[in-house]
Amino acid sequence: MIGNKHKIPFLDLITPHTELEEELTAVFRQALTSGGFIGGPLVANFERDFADFSNSKYCIGVSSGTDALRFAVMAAGVQKGDIVITVPNTFIATTEAITQANALPDFVDIDERTYNMDPEKLQEYLETQCDMDKKTGRPVKRATGQPVTAVIPVHLYGQTADMDPILEMAERYGLMVIEDACQAHGAGYLSKRRGHWRTAGSMGHAAAFSFYPGKNLGACGEGGAVTTDDEKIAQKIRILRDHGQSSKYFHEVEGYNGRLDALQAGFLGIKLRYLARWNENRRQNADRYNRLLKNIDGLRTPFEPSWVKSVYHLYVIRVEKRDERQRFLADNHIATGLHYPLPIHLQKAYAYLGHRVGDYPISERVASEILSLPMYPGLTEDQQERVAECLRA
Repeated sequence: MIGNKHKIPFLDLITPHTELEEELTAVFRQALTSGGFIGGPLVANFERDFADFSNSKYCIGVSSGTDALRFAVMAAGVQKGDIVITVPNTFIATTEAITQANALPDFVDIDERTYNMDPEKLQEYLETQCDMDKKTGRPVKRATGQPVTAVIPVHLYGQTADMDPILEMAERYGLMVIEDACQAHGAGYLSKRRGHWRTAGSMGHAAAFSFYPGKNLGACGEGGAVTTDDEKIAQKIRILRDHGQSSKYFHEVEGYNGRLDALQAGFLGIKLRYLARWNENRRQNADRYNRLLKNIDGLRTPFEPSWVKSVYHLYVIRVEKRDERQRFLADNHIATGLHYPLPIHLQKAYAYLGHRVGDYPISERVASEILSLPMYPGLTEDQQERVAECLRA
């Protein structure tokens, strides 16, 4: 046993809520006394504030990050049987959103340093696996004859994908771009095309956010949102989230019950005021981890390119003998996570896609080596030193 026996949790969901207890309780009282549990000013105010935070024209609150992705795919015009390109190194919600919109996921491998979509692999897919449809001007996958209509780059672990080349290819091939920003609230990307920093959720045709409790901006339950500059997409999502209603009891389409609760919107509105500070605390903790871990054999710290400002939703290292190290940390009362231990293309749920081991070698290699260390705004220097001491041992 190394150091003391006090457990270091993987994340801390208690402290921020204790610190904000009075403000959060006031929201609860407001909902009780007003009877405003669905929709209303709490939702509208949060949507306005989060749109501003994400530098987007519109924000539409929904019931989860998965709903946000699914609604964004549907509102972007993806049709039944279309192919949507994403990455294998992600949470299953990314592909659930595609298949539940009656489309088909297909994959390109990741950049080995950032773990995000590799633009060169995307270009290779479009150039070598697709032909151009002369009528639509869009690519069609040669092997199946299905149109490719959208791409979902995932901003994994709090760091944006390299969006400039992805957006350039999307324009060239007529693809819709939907950012999976569920782990990237407030992350920044330095766009050479635009000549300035851009915010995650403001670059594609639409973007999806999750407010699951463990996220940088987390609800006290489930929640999600779509951001977009496209008024038509925004309006479609407002209809989809509310049973397809354009007005009460008048249904333009068959929709979903996917609304954001007013109570959760109120909680999120309070927390949003603190998010920039919490994100900066995470960056400081990441810098400290980088210093503490830099000379440990067989360990790689996260790579943050100069054109990214990560918000470190997760601090993910790569280590040799990963499972042994994880067990050793657990024996020393240090909680860790694996994000993610099995790439999507090898999951049993997607066996029907016909992928095999070796199809996406970088994602497969990374999955066997990654380890997520404790990361949250209140993580202390002593706790991080203890984590580093155990990893050195």
